[in-house]
Amino acid sequence: MSLPSDGRAWTATELARNAGVAPSTATSHLNLLVGGGVLVEERHGRHRYLRVADRTVIDLIESLAALAPQQAARPSSLAASGRQQALARARLCYDHLAGAVALAITDAMVERGPLEWGPEPGLTGEGAVWLAEIGITVPSGSRRPLVRACLDRTERRPHLAGAVGAALCAHTLTAGWITRIGTTRALTVTPAGRRAWHDHLGLPPADL
Repeated sequence: MSLPSDGRAWTATELARNAGVAPSTATSHLNLLVGGGVLVEERHGRHRYLRVADRTVIDLIESLAALAPQQAARPSSLAASGRQQALARARLCYDHLAGAVALAITDAMVERGPLEWGPEPGLTGEGAVWLAEIGITVPSGSRRPLVRACLDRTERRPHLAGAVGAALCAHTLTAGWITRIGTTRALTVTPAGRRAWHDHLGLPPADL
């Protein structure tokens, strides 16, 4: 069963429909995942919602997905193909950006100086100034790594994660540089976002 990894909560019925299995089958598996600490449940009246427990679980799922052989089934329809392409282009990976767009942003940040990328990636002094100029505030006092490389399951290269990645993603959503596509994890870059990334990182609009 595919678990939505954007932090939102879903009902067992929605997850069963997404996985193409019977609700009773989904419920059985979901109960095991809750018992194992992979999922947590929230109850609102008669309704039961489930979501992935935390970032640690998301990181594990994404890493395992990236290491798994690429044997995805062919899309069964034009709509399914479109959804698959949209997710590969840009999506949420829990609380940061993933997909081809995320890789383009990460590469540009490394090339322009805000990021150091290697065995131990980090934010440079220039990067701290760059974030402040854009208006991105990274919460302080957290035990979370400031910068972390997260292996992208579709691009097979690491994209930006950690506190900086989360703050950057939150800012782009709030500023309207990216928007959600329906109720999926897929994202699309808006015209305002293309202009912003060109101004701030020199990214050609065609890359987004």
